[in-house]
Amino acid sequence: MDTAGVEAVWRIESARIVAALTRFTGDFALAEDAAQEAVAEALVSWPVTPPDNPVGWLMATARRRAIDAIRRRSALRDRYALLATDPVVEDEIDPDRIDDDILALMFVSCHPVLSPEARVALTLRVVGGLTTEQIARAFLISVPTVQARITRAKKTIAAAGVPFELPPANERRERLGGVLSVIYVIFTEGSTATSGDRLLRPDVAYEAIRLARTLAALQPDEPEVHGLLALCELTAARFPARTGADDSPILLTEQDRRRWDFSAIHRGLAALPKASIRGLGPYGLQAAIAATHATAPSVGATDWDRIVVLYEALGRVAPSPVVELNRAVAVAMASGPAQALAIVDELIASDRLPGSHLVPTVRGELLARLGRGTEARAELELAARLCANERERSVLLRKAAEVEVS
Repeated sequence: MDTAGVEAVWRIESARIVAALTRFTGDFALAEDAAQEAVAEALVSWPVTPPDNPVGWLMATARRRAIDAIRRRSALRDRYALLATDPVVEDEIDPDRIDDDILALMFVSCHPVLSPEARVALTLRVVGGLTTEQIARAFLISVPTVQARITRAKKTIAAAGVPFELPPANERRERLGGVLSVIYVIFTEGSTATSGDRLLRPDVAYEAIRLARTLAALQPDEPEVHGLLALCELTAARFPARTGADDSPILLTEQDRRRWDFSAIHRGLAALPKASIRGLGPYGLQAAIAATHATAPSVGATDWDRIVVLYEALGRVAPSPVVELNRAVAVAMASGPAQALAIVDELIASDRLPGSHLVPTVRGELLARLGRGTEARAELELAARLCANERERSVLLRKAAEVEVS
C-alpha cells in the first residue's frame, strides 16, 4: 500500500481510532499523539507489508504506543498496569461503542473552554483527520500557528479536566450549538474564502459536509443538525457553476444552472423536512432560503417574497447585521432598490458591520440600480479596497468600471 493509501485510510478512520484510544487511555492528547505515531509507522511498513486489516493495525499499533507513553509516566503506573492486562487485538474497535466515541470526540474538540479558532483547528485535526499543513492552507495561516492552536487546545482541555464522555442529554443540547457553529465556520470558509486567490476551497467545504453527515447520523433527532446539513448540501450544489475554467467568479445571475449538482440538491431537500420537526431554527431557515434558490429556474423566477419572509424570520431567531444585509438584497429583488437602500443605510448609521466589504458592495449595487452612478462606483471601489479575497476584489473592480457615471 502506497502513501496515498495510508493517507486515505487515516482520513476516513482517524476519528474512530482517536476516539477509541481516548476512551481506553482517558487522555485526549496522548490518544492523538499515539495515533499519529501509528500513521508514521504505517507509512514505512505498509508499502513493504500491507496489513490485512489496516484499521485494526493502526488501532493496535497506536494502543501499543499509548501504553509505552503511559509506562514512561511514573504518575500513571496504575493506569498502565490496568491497560497492560488487556491483550492488544487488531479488531479491538467496539462497533457498539464507536458512534458514541466519535460523538464524544466532537464534543470534546468543540468544548466551550476553547477559543473558536482552537475549536476549528482541533476539530479538523482529530475529527476530520486533516494535517496541520492542510489546515494552514485552508485558512491561509502558518503551520506553526495551527500547531500552536492545537497544542494550546490540548493543554486547555487537560487543565480543565474535560472528561472524554458524552455530556448528559440536557447539557449535550446546550453544547450542540457550539459543535454546529464550528462545522458552519469550516463550511463558510470553504464556500467563500475570506482571503487569498481562490473564491472556493471545496476540500474544506466538503470536509464540513462530511462532519455534518456524521453528526446527523449520530444525532438523528436534532432538527438543527439536519438544518445545517441541508444548508451545506444546497449551497455546495452551486459550486460547479460558481467559477469559470480560469477560477474566475461567476455571479448567480450569470450561472449556468444546468451545471449545479442536482444530487446535492436532492440530498439537501431530503434533509430539510427533518429540520422542521419542531419549527425551523437558524440553520433550518438558512437551508430553506438555499432551497428556494436551488429549486428556482432562474434569478428572475425566484420567489423573492418568500426569501424576504424567511430572512425576517431568521432575523427574529438569530439577529445579526449579516442577516439584515442579506434581507436587503432580497428586498431589492422583491420590491426594488429604494426600500433595500434604506435598510443598508440603517446598518451603516448603527455601525454594525465596520470594515466589512459586504456593506459597500451591496450599497454600490443598489445605487447603480437607482442610477446614482458616481456614488455607486465610489462604494464598489471602497468594497474592493476592503476585500481580502483577490477573486472577489476583481469582480468588484469590474463592476465599478462598468457603472455608468453621468
